[in-house]
Amino acid sequence: MTRTRILVAAALAASLALAGCGKEGAPGDEQASGYQPTVAQNVQVPGSQTFAAMQQRGRVSIGVKDDQPGLGFNDATTGEFSGFDIDTAKMVAGGLGFSPDKIDFKVYPSTAREDAISRGDVDYYIGTYSITDKRKQQIGFAGPYYVTGQSLLVRADDNSITGKDTLKGKKVCSVTGSTPIQRIKDEKLTDQPIEFQKYSQCVDQLRAGQVDAVTTDEAILKGFAAQAPDQLKIVGQPFPTPDTEKYGIGVKKDDAALRNKIDDLLEASAQDGTWQKIYDGTLGKSGTQASPPKVERY
Repeated sequence: MTRTRILVAAALAASLALAGCGKEGAPGDEQASGYQPTVAQNVQVPGSQTFAAMQQRGRVSIGVKDDQPGLGFNDATTGEFSGFDIDTAKMVAGGLGFSPDKIDFKVYPSTAREDAISRGDVDYYIGTYSITDKRKQQIGFAGPYYVTGQSLLVRADDNSITGKDTLKGKKVCSVTGSTPIQRIKDEKLTDQPIEFQKYSQCVDQLRAGQVDAVTTDEAILKGFAAQAPDQLKIVGQPFPTPDTEKYGIGVKKDDAALRNKIDDLLEASAQDGTWQKIYDGTLGKSGTQASPPKVERY
């Protein structure tokens, strides 16, 4: 009887251990949208040296961010990339004839993006990459594929903040040296600006009740809200122009052929519902709605 009990106990322990192992990928599932791109066949992009290089190596190299939930995020447990920018990158890759298993995601910070594109370290870059006249002097942009503006993230049970005009006396957090924190100061929206090096630190302080609001691009805030919709919410309308940010896909400045091809793919995704599907499965989990912007073909 004793031997039987030992064997039963061992079997039970083993089954529990296997069940536990099966849950190790769960954190990544919270971010993944389940989107699978359609992969085009026999794609040609005449005049694009970048595309020719992709075809020769049989893979596409895409520059991304890895620390923005809902946009470009890399799960430390699963190693999987996910988010609105990631799925958009996959959609473009599919339209160029490359399946997800032929994609190499390369993480570059904002300050290194232009160099990575110009050197050919990446075939294109997509990661909350605002289109500006200064940047267009160095690289080309397809898009925009998303338009956002400065907004506010607060705790879900806080009804005292409804927009930028209700921040008086509130602790408002953003990243040191960022445009959003500078605007808060310049417009004297509050006398208690709080600064950290990362937006995730601001969000941690918000959850802990140490600050009252976090401000930056609404797209970034939607990602954090989507992570915890019962705890966090976005309030008010994006701050008025000229602070609208148009996110584009960066390519080599002289590769007009690839830029135009990506613009074609972005327009098609808006028309056939793919853009909306990607949004709803990522940033849309924050409870917000959005529509695809008009491609401007720079």
